[in-house]
Amino acid sequence: MPAAIKATQKKYCSRAIMAAIIFSLPFIVGGYAPIGKGLILGSLFSIINFILIGETLPMKIGTGSPRKLLALSLGSIGVRFGLLAIPIIIAIKFDYFHLVATVIGIFMVQLAILSDHSIKTISSARGKRA
Repeated sequence: MPAAIKATQKKYCSRAIMAAIIFSLPFIVGGYAPIGKGLILGSLFSIINFILIGETLPMKIGTGSPRKLLALSLGSIGVRFGLLAIPIIIAIKFDYFHLVATVIGIFMVQLAILSDHSIKTISSARGKRA
């Protein structure tokens, strides 16, 4: 796997798990542990999903027959969707996890990416005004 992909994964996965922990702590300490646990559960599966994207990306870009690449792409999507269904099923079956918090946690890596780009955009716009 290229170093740039690994660096990107490390950056956003670290930020996602740290955000999940920081947002979960007040809920856990405040007596709403299922919400905190749901955020962390969803975030862990979000991170695994993001890592799988990085692992399969070079294979999808590689050479091969169009049929093979299509099968690989669809198989990868199917596996990742199945993977993201696991925390939702766990949250539905067990009261230890809050369903909505788990779903929010599933988007934690995407939220980390979005916030990073938003901060860069705002900083860039302010720098141009000054």
